[in-house]
Amino acid sequence: MSFENIQISVDQGVGVITLHRPKAMNALCSPLMDELTQVLDDWEHNSDVRAVVVTGNEKVFAAGADIKEMQSKTFVDVHTENFITAGWERITTFRKPVIAAVAGYALGGGCELAMMCDFIIAADNAQFGQPEIKLGIIPGAGGTQRLTRAIGKAKAMDLCLTGRNMAVEEAERAGLVARVVPVDDLMDEALKAARSIASYSMPSVMLAKDSINSALNTSLSEGMMIERRMFHSLFATDDQKEGMQAFVDKRKPAFKDK
Repeated sequence: MSFENIQISVDQGVGVITLHRPKAMNALCSPLMDELTQVLDDWEHNSDVRAVVVTGNEKVFAAGADIKEMQSKTFVDVHTENFITAGWERITTFRKPVIAAVAGYALGGGCELAMMCDFIIAADNAQFGQPEIKLGIIPGAGGTQRLTRAIGKAKAMDLCLTGRNMAVEEAERAGLVARVVPVDDLMDEALKAARSIASYSMPSVMLAKDSINSALNTSLSEGMMIERRMFHSLFATDDQKEGMQAFVDKRKPAFKDK
């Protein structure tokens, strides 16, 4: 497959999606998000893809949604076409792990897209922000919701109401990013993490992802019950037997996703 707004590759079990609108600072437009959705739909059932990395370039992940696409729309337009909701959040329903590898600016829709991924590995030049207030609007793809859950009410209010950028050091302290690495090492580190994930039993990986995500929407007691049942269910797999036997035998397990 070839696309106009993204570039893709698959190697060693890892699919890489590179946002590629260099003249527009990788601004997110509907055609780009449609292409992203198409790739994820294909990779959902592609056994060669076991984990995914979404990235931009060393200067910008994505500088926001495409203002030129939005500026002439009316309330009736965005409401009728279900703007953003329709097709923009495919990453959130993708069952395999997705890592955002962020360098440079991740602003507005770019920050929101990164937060849709399962975790963020950030370069030491990364900056995050929700500057929509400067345009007379508010975030519409998770900037008031996922950001608040990630960094808390106070900082989310700060970013969304002032429109300021948050440097990567603050983003790591606040819990928005999982780790910070030198910009030159960003893709190596992201791919290393993705390949590590891809080497494990996919039933275990997918259930771990589901269990962690359930923690955002349940009480502790409900979440613990979900975790326990998922833990129990993995004892019905061949991979559990292989993984534990390999540990006892002091060898590397040979998982078969069964």
